[in-house]
Amino acid sequence: MAFVRACDLSELESDTPKRVELDGTPVSVVRTEGEVFAINDICSHANVSLSEGEVEDCQIECWLHGSAFDLRTGKPSGLPATRPVPVYPVQIEGGSVHVDVTASLTQES
Repeated sequence: MAFVRACDLSELESDTPKRVELDGTPVSVVRTEGEVFAINDICSHANVSLSEGEVEDCQIECWLHGSAFDLRTGKPSGLPATRPVPVYPVQIEGGSVHVDVTASLTQES
C-alpha cells in the first residue's frame, strides 16, 4: 500500500469534510462517529466537490443534487446518483492521517 500524509488529525472537525489533493486525486477526509474516512471528492453524478456538502449518519451529501454517499462503501443511498464513489484506506500515525489513493475499497455492484 502507498499511504500518503493527508493532514493532521487535529485539523479535522467532527462531521466537517476537509478537501485534500493526494497524488493528483481530490479526496474528502471526514472525521465522524469516532472514525476517519477518505472518499473521492468528486460526486459520481455531477462533477462537483463532495467536501462542500454535509455529513450525517456516516454519509456525505452532494450539495448540488442531494445524493448521499456512504463513507464506508462509497455507495449512493438515493438518486440521482447511481454509481459509487471510491473510498480509500486510512491510517492514523503519530497524529497524522494517511490515505492510500491507489487502493480503492469501493466495490461496484
